[in-house]
Amino acid sequence: MLLPVNITLGIVLVVLLIAAVAVAALARLGHARAIAVAGLRAAAQLAAVSYLIGWVVHALSWLLGFLVLMFAVAVRTAGRRITRNRSWWWAAAPIAVGVVPVVGLLLLTGLVPPRGLVLIPVTGILIGGALTATVLGGRRALDELETRHGEFEAGLALGLPDRDARMEVARPAASDALLPGLDQTRTVGLVTLPGAFVGMLLGGASPVQAGAVQLFVLVALLAVQATACAVVLELVARGRLHRVPLTAAEGE
Repeated sequence: MLLPVNITLGIVLVVLLIAAVAVAALARLGHARAIAVAGLRAAAQLAAVSYLIGWVVHALSWLLGFLVLMFAVAVRTAGRRITRNRSWWWAAAPIAVGVVPVVGLLLLTGLVPPRGLVLIPVTGILIGGALTATVLGGRRALDELETRHGEFEAGLALGLPDRDARMEVARPAASDALLPGLDQTRTVGLVTLPGAFVGMLLGGASPVQAGAVQLFVLVALLAVQATACAVVLELVARGRLHRVPLTAAEGE
């Protein structure tokens, strides 16, 4: 076992969380309260999941419900990070388009058996990757359109359709959403040993098996994140995801 679950672990976690909040506050990073809330929420949510997962994995209805809940929370989180208006629910599209085909392929090929203890963590990893790409891609695209609105209008003046004018401005920024996944894949084994690899080793698997599982996770994440980034960029370019009301001309 990597970490003993005892009072010492609890104290260390509290100290680390307080340190993170203090550093953010002293450096005026603007997220001190969010760090504290995120840490407390993570503790409560993981405690609940740890107790509930035993029920979920033994009943198909509970399993499907849990997967839907994971997806819904990811959509809500991603959408509200991108925009505060009602267009946030479009975040469901990039996450679904990125995750569902990959999970379906893994189930059809038998690489991932339809068992809760396997399906839940694999799907969770992929949904998390899609969430990250959707948030980063959507936020960067909309930020760029706000900052370079004059270039968007110039594109319209040159005769470009709304979608193409937005795409020209937003695409380079949105593509940065792929950098974290690319860097993680490029440096795996050299800089870090990710969770799947370490977990397999702790579970008794051989280093070769652990490496194969980790490679599978990283490549699957690249596929999911590339798809999610492409879809969220398209939604922004078409004006489906936005931060300000579109004019009649822009909505056409």
